[in-house]
Amino acid sequence: MSDNSFKYLIAVKPLGFMYGSAGAFLSPENLVGRSGTKFPPDAATMAGLFFHANQEHQFTNHKDLSNTLVVAGAFWAERDDPKDFYVPIPWHQVVAEKEDDEWYFVKKKIPSSAASDTDETNWILGQYRWHRDNKNLNPDYTWQSIYSWNLPADELRERQAVKTAPWEFIPFLHPQLKQQERHVVNQDGLFLENAVQLDQKYCLIYLANYELSSGWYRLGGEGHLVDIQTHSLSETHKINKLLRQKIHHAFALITPSVWGSNKLSYRYPHHPKFPHQGLKMLTDRPIPYRYRIGESHPKDAEKQDYDSSKTGRLSRGRYAVPPGSVYVFKHPLNLTWWDFPDEWFPKEGFPLKHLGCGLCLPISRSQR
Repeated sequence: MSDNSFKYLIAVKPLGFMYGSAGAFLSPENLVGRSGTKFPPDAATMAGLFFHANQEHQFTNHKDLSNTLVVAGAFWAERDDPKDFYVPIPWHQVVAEKEDDEWYFVKKKIPSSAASDTDETNWILGQYRWHRDNKNLNPDYTWQSIYSWNLPADELRERQAVKTAPWEFIPFLHPQLKQQERHVVNQDGLFLENAVQLDQKYCLIYLANYELSSGWYRLGGEGHLVDIQTHSLSETHKINKLLRQKIHHAFALITPSVWGSNKLSYRYPHHPKFPHQGLKMLTDRPIPYRYRIGESHPKDAEKQDYDSSKTGRLSRGRYAVPPGSVYVFKHPLNLTWWDFPDEWFPKEGFPLKHLGCGLCLPISRSQR
């Protein structure tokens, strides 16, 4: 990627309810429509909107868009200040309502004969282990302002730079209409769906290197009606400055990451140039990752022979490392996210890196 910055910030304001998918994989729990909820819409949904808008308005060559489009998200912000958006808090920081704590490295008890220098150039990661003072403390907050990145947990809490997600899941009775009439079908015409209500003071945020015209759009497979406002993003914005910093010994994910090939998903890239030796992680169980490949034309849905299965196909079902996960290296990585090779990610149509997969920011390692 030659142009290593996000040029635009896309603020998405839902006009009414949105629907939270029950996840990418079917299970008995998913049948009730609550388990494995998938919200907000991921960057693949926004990328599909770019391609659809380009069909309508032709703001660039389709092949160029396929090769160079990069979209990342989803984040969220207050509508009045979209550039101060919120990203997941790294897992090594635990922020509750009245307390906070951090995971840090403490040295293992080893014989003095095995001791070694622990300076920046010769850091023996295997001699350290994760430790937290208050292991019973659970986080009340999972999002922090991008402008507060790399602040200690106690400062995050004191500055009130942390928040909870501004949406809630609401059961919604949804009608299934007849194909030729605006009437509910006679049998099994109502079903329970998992709706999502976003607080009106907030909007969803995506980052992109192409401009999307502001206006009303239908977003995602459910055709949610949303109001989109596109804002220019300067080179000096906090996110671009952080993404230009080379990652040395540690980074944290702010979007889900699928590492590996088209067939296998890993917790880290299985690639010769990735310094996995001695790697230490803080993470949670993997999350489903899937999106629809292909294009759909809304006008076709009005035709009698319309077949929704021909509007694209589902990508291969994968598992992703969840956002907030922390990676700590024995040897310096010395790369920015923009420098990560496409080969570290699966490729289905185009490398998943172009969907903001594995977007990460450098963090300071903590040891005592």
